[in-house]
Amino acid sequence: MLNTEDIRNKEVINIYDGKSMGFVCDIEINLKEGRIDGIVLPGDRGFMKLFGKETSDYIIKWKHVKTIGEDVILVDVPPIID
Repeated sequence: MLNTEDIRNKEVINIYDGKSMGFVCDIEINLKEGRIDGIVLPGDRGFMKLFGKETSDYIIKWKHVKTIGEDVILVDVPPIID
């Protein structure tokens, strides 16, 4: 059984391209149905924060989470094309 501390602060690796997506900062919970809907990664706050622009967090839906390991979470998320 997992608890929220088991998920938070783990590095997320996208198996689609092998790249690190960052570290989990929160989870998205559906209280009505009593389940986890996704994991939350912080948006890129480095460069844009200097100019006072806020970036939104990135939510990975739970269906894309493939494995939760001791140190990392593997997800399979295709790239977002603008």
